[in-house]
Amino acid sequence: MKLDPLLSKAAVLAKKRDYEAAMKILRDEEDRYSGSFKYYYLCGVINLYMGAFMEAKHFFERARKIKIKDVNTLLGLSVLFLNRLDTVRAVDYYLDIQELDQGNRIAKKALTVIRAHSTADALSDWITAEKLSTLFPPIPAPLISTKTILTAVGIFAVILVFLSGLLINRRIMPNPFINPNARPTADFVLSGQERSAPVETGGSYMYILTRDQAIRQYESALNLFSNYRDEAAKVHLNRILESNASDSLKNRARILLSNMEVPGFDNFKRGDNPSYADVRNEGALYRDVHVIWRGMATNVEITNEHTRFDFLVGYDTRRTLEGIVTVTFLHPIAVNTERPLELLGRVVQQPSGDIQLEGIAIHQSGRLED
Repeated sequence: MKLDPLLSKAAVLAKKRDYEAAMKILRDEEDRYSGSFKYYYLCGVINLYMGAFMEAKHFFERARKIKIKDVNTLLGLSVLFLNRLDTVRAVDYYLDIQELDQGNRIAKKALTVIRAHSTADALSDWITAEKLSTLFPPIPAPLISTKTILTAVGIFAVILVFLSGLLINRRIMPNPFINPNARPTADFVLSGQERSAPVETGGSYMYILTRDQAIRQYESALNLFSNYRDEAAKVHLNRILESNASDSLKNRARILLSNMEVPGFDNFKRGDNPSYADVRNEGALYRDVHVIWRGMATNVEITNEHTRFDFLVGYDTRRTLEGIVTVTFLHPIAVNTERPLELLGRVVQQPSGDIQLEGIAIHQSGRLED
């Protein structure tokens, strides 16, 4: 895990077991690192080594919301359950870890310990600060110092720029400033005629765009599409389709939409995940957008052709209900109504304006219950 200089400094102190000094640096910068997985994980693991288990759990849970499949975060939560003698939950987590990382030594050792100390009394006798720490996830290694980096950059920068420019100009090497993994977009670029008349005058529309706004909406969508951020791109394209954009621009939007892919849990861009409130308030903008929401399933109906249930959005914590959405899978699928679930689905707007979801995949695991 690469850390920036401030997080690296805290990691260095933590590796020297100066946990208090490390946490003082991190506490002072909490606002600056809001939403940072690296910050939350580092705080969690340092608090774990300090023995501040409640604080560690708080930070690990925040890190998990950003990266649900991060093995080290799951290791941190697993050992906290083990310390509480909650072996059912701990085993569930360790098995999840082994699915993600079959050779994980810490998970293997923890499961061996649990099997060897199968009663609460035996496990309690085994748990000491020293033994428990052997199951802790690692403190991330810091980067090399900023001074070292700047020195290296100072030596090689001029030579690198000169040689790179020479090789690029002579077509000996590709341009490194062009992302080789980006989707090709040449077929979707607007023509001069389309750019000259991107909007219609008159008529009734949900959104009224100026000429510049219409072009910017499309170009923003195209840029997001090239970076595989399809769900964010769809919002811009849906705005075009519900606006006074010209027929040619709307056709371009439909063609671009037809070239987008269905995401999975492993490649879904969670930063582009709209909330239930977003979709409820402006359903037309989120038509066919894929979302990942947490909640509970109820009123499950399973046939040979489909699975349908009412999805209690936000009720995975059993404290807050954001809304109820009908979910339909076009095939039978197992759903455990006793456990929270994460649902990947496509937003379907009904003629009445109501929102439903076409189910793509379900993720149910013990760690969602925390």
